[in-house]
Amino acid sequence: MGYITELRKLVGTRPLVMAGACVIVVNDKQEVLLQLRQDNGCWGLAGGALEIGETLVETAKRELREETGLEAEHLELLNVYSGDAFYYKYPHGDEVYNVISAFLCTAYTGEIVRDPSEVAELRFFAIDQLPENLNPPERPILMEYVQKQQTAHHVSI
Repeated sequence: MGYITELRKLVGTRPLVMAGACVIVVNDKQEVLLQLRQDNGCWGLAGGALEIGETLVETAKRELREETGLEAEHLELLNVYSGDAFYYKYPHGDEVYNVISAFLCTAYTGEIVRDPSEVAELRFFAIDQLPENLNPPERPILMEYVQKQQTAHHVSI
């Protein structure tokens, strides 16, 4: 998080608009990969802030690799999220208004290896059994994904 770290030296904890990406990794059982975050003890998606010169796809792939050890073979843009619902105050006091590009990843390679500095645990969850303590900025993203999946499976032909 080099760019944001450098900005924080100048602005302190004041609210920043922070562009970033997250990845909903889905395995062949249609389970979602979540990480238990070290900073707030909540379950969330692999993701993070856009660095200078990086595309959002590059951000998504880099964060997925850094936090989970997985390499995305293909990413599909699901939606872009912003607004008051994506305000977040980190435990250490930094405030952000997130602009999050959420990607779906069903094709990936590699072995799951967590980044111990950011991730306490990595685990796949069935979409109807997600943990209660979801990371606040990612809760609406996951809830929208779950709703779309449940709606898609209840459509009769």
